[in-house]
Amino acid sequence: MEIKPLKIGPFELELPIVQGGMGIGISRSNLAAAVSNHGGLGVLSGVQIGHDEPDFENNTVQANLRAMKKHIQKAKEVAKGKMLGLNLMVAMENYEQYAKAAVEAGIDIIISGAGLPLALPEYTKNTKTMFAPIISSAKAATVLLKHYDRKHQVAPDMIVIEGPEAGGHLGFKPADLEEGNIDLDQIVKEVIEAVKPYAMKYEKHIPIIVGGGIYDGADIAHYLKLGADGVQMATRFIATEECDAHPNFKQAIIDTKEDDIILVKSPVGMPGRAIRNPFSEKYGIKKEKIKKCYRCVIPCNPATTQYCISKALLHAVRGEVEEALLFCGAKAYKVNELTTVERLLKTLKSEIIATS
Repeated sequence: MEIKPLKIGPFELELPIVQGGMGIGISRSNLAAAVSNHGGLGVLSGVQIGHDEPDFENNTVQANLRAMKKHIQKAKEVAKGKMLGLNLMVAMENYEQYAKAAVEAGIDIIISGAGLPLALPEYTKNTKTMFAPIISSAKAATVLLKHYDRKHQVAPDMIVIEGPEAGGHLGFKPADLEEGNIDLDQIVKEVIEAVKPYAMKYEKHIPIIVGGGIYDGADIAHYLKLGADGVQMATRFIATEECDAHPNFKQAIIDTKEDDIILVKSPVGMPGRAIRNPFSEKYGIKKEKIKKCYRCVIPCNPATTQYCISKALLHAVRGEVEEALLFCGAKAYKVNELTTVERLLKTLKSEIIATS
């Protein structure tokens, strides 16, 4: 199969691969710059990005804002003009503040899910920063496209569709995930049709990116043939030398078996996919006593939540994998070795080309 460049605004990427943003501290400047340098779109995650700043515990927001600007600048220096993205969850407290700081730092595109990014165009208006919502249904895509058109007179620069096999927070009902009755191919087709009138109205190409369970070149080729412009991959990048994750987390991905991957319930009420470990086995049985609230997501209430998700993810980035929430995609069990970003992307490229 011939590989066409992925065009996003003024940028043209050699490979139709977007690296998914992973917090806390899994995709920062090192991973993002490496992916962009080797032909894909590298994406930092803004979720508690300042976890290793000296004042993080007592001055969390300012530590995160400082670290976000620092890592964007570092990635830009290494990537030397290549396109870079930042993932911000709509459910984050101080979302607007983070988005505006990312624009000031010169990020090329902000990618947002975990809620509908209705106000995102306000923060990127009259700047060079593009924006892309993450959705899980054609209905959500239609709602956003209509809102952007009526309220802001714009169309998004890219749309990411996250399917039911993605890692982290998922935009589906737990029952639908468990029963496996979600047809991602149909969602992709419907979103492509929903986008067409807005692409025509604003005379721009709006690339469609598909994520969730994308593992190899055959998976990528499947969605390209379906009409998508590219794919989003996250879990496979964890087991790379350049990934900002702790070596213990990388090894946990490599060691994972298929039946180790389970659905979990986030404190904010959303289902998620993660690796079975001592933490995931106990969190639903006994409520954790929350001693410190990091005020990371709006719906979370420390008085009633089962556990602190920031604390659980901080354990992951520190390598304390037995006490951590280890988010991963459904195909994580297929990862069996540590590699480099360059080698991984070259392999995926050759696999796409070999697909008939």
